[in-house]
Amino acid sequence: MILSDDMRRYINEHRVARLATADRDWQPHVVPFCYALLDDDLYFVIDDKPKRTHRQLRRLQNIRDNPRVAVVIDDYDDDWTHLAYLMLRGGATLVDDADAFDRVLGVLRQRYMPYRDMALTFASHPMVRIHIERANFWRAVQDTE
Repeated sequence: MILSDDMRRYINEHRVARLATADRDWQPHVVPFCYALLDDDLYFVIDDKPKRTHRQLRRLQNIRDNPRVAVVIDDYDDDWTHLAYLMLRGGATLVDDADAFDRVLGVLRQRYMPYRDMALTFASHPMVRIHIERANFWRAVQDTE
């Protein structure tokens, strides 16, 4: 198991992460995204917020060309004793099974109210699975409990 219980709690307590991809020429691209954690996989769906055609998004093209990705979930505060981050690394693939899409979409809709009103479908809204292979967790001050 890659993720500790503490890491899973941290992931589930946060709402937004940053996804880093790189194209075939290693040019980086970073975007914020909403996610759901199931087992050791992080998922996101390309939703209906304004953007170019879904399948032409740079993050999706980068994943097709180079499936290695990194994700950062972090806490910032001017009191630096409250700083923390979790970096996840792994391989990303498009979800190609409609049943898996529906199962994960249900979890995403539980986490994010705007998804409940979007007509997100397997045929029109790509979903990405990131299989977590490495995790690095850092906190400025560790809990003493």
